[in-house]
Amino acid sequence: MSTNEEKQRYSREELLEFENIIQEKLTNARKEVAFIKETLSRRNDSGTDNTASPTKVLEDGADTAEKESLNQLASRQMKFMQQLENALIRIKNGTYGVCIVTGKLIPKERLRAVPHTQHSIEAKLQRND
Repeated sequence: MSTNEEKQRYSREELLEFENIIQEKLTNARKEVAFIKETLSRRNDSGTDNTASPTKVLEDGADTAEKESLNQLASRQMKFMQQLENALIRIKNGTYGVCIVTGKLIPKERLRAVPHTQHSIEAKLQRND
């Protein structure tokens, strides 16, 4: 390949680097989801007091809001994990790192920052117009 020719795919070594980044992010996301589920489980276990004082009502409201917030966080993490797993599939089938809009190779810097992306900055900016 001449230096003027634009690269179409990442090398096996480059893909291995991205795979390692993705695996690390997946491991961290799984730990976070497990922590959130454990926190929610502990909250459910401690909610057996049936006193009806005004303070208890306020605590219940705050507790419900916190549970909703934790559930949303867990949901976002699960979606992120699915995107990372899809990226691993793209590595295996040879389509990883190629923008689905422009067909060009997504720069390494972008993939290191957002390893599950399927869009180059150029394509992302077009979508936001």
